[in-house]
Amino acid sequence: MKTRAQALALLHEHTRSDSLRKHALAVEAVMRHFARKFGADEDLFGMTGLLHDFDYEEHPTPVEHPAVGCAILREQGYPEELIAAILGHAQYTGTPRDSLLARCLFACDELTGMIIAVALVRPGKSIHEVTADSVRKKLKDKAFARSVNRDEVKLGFAELGVDPAAHIAEVIEALKGVAAEIGLAGTG
Repeated sequence: MKTRAQALALLHEHTRSDSLRKHALAVEAVMRHFARKFGADEDLFGMTGLLHDFDYEEHPTPVEHPAVGCAILREQGYPEELIAAILGHAQYTGTPRDSLLARCLFACDELTGMIIAVALVRPGKSIHEVTADSVRKKLKDKAFARSVNRDEVKLGFAELGVDPAAHIAEVIEALKGVAAEIGLAGTG
């Protein structure tokens, strides 16, 4: 198994955008939270979250992302379960999400983006100001954070078999642990 330091180096090698790096760190934190909750391999879950979009900046089209990244991961010896989960987070690949790892990634990726968008419009720009109710309201507002695929968020809840409000609250709590690293500690 690769180390987190190796995965982080790979992310930085292929991702220059600060916002995409922060997204990767956010999804990593959320995935680690769910690994602990489900008694799963925290490093595997964390690295899957950290690397799920590492190729997106260089290869943003559905033809390339995440296939190019997964080929790199395979060449470097990352586990097939991680690779399958990353392929499955992009519905258009047709890769089944037949593991807890894959279902967690799918249920957390888009939702994490939405929660971050909600935090960024709060007066203090802090994750500590975000509630599950505020996220649920913003999910209904199609004009807000238009790039967030609401259908995928709903499908993620269903596939993981979670109550939407409870899942949103857990993702918010997980993000609070990395608030400073992802730029959501607040403006003070």
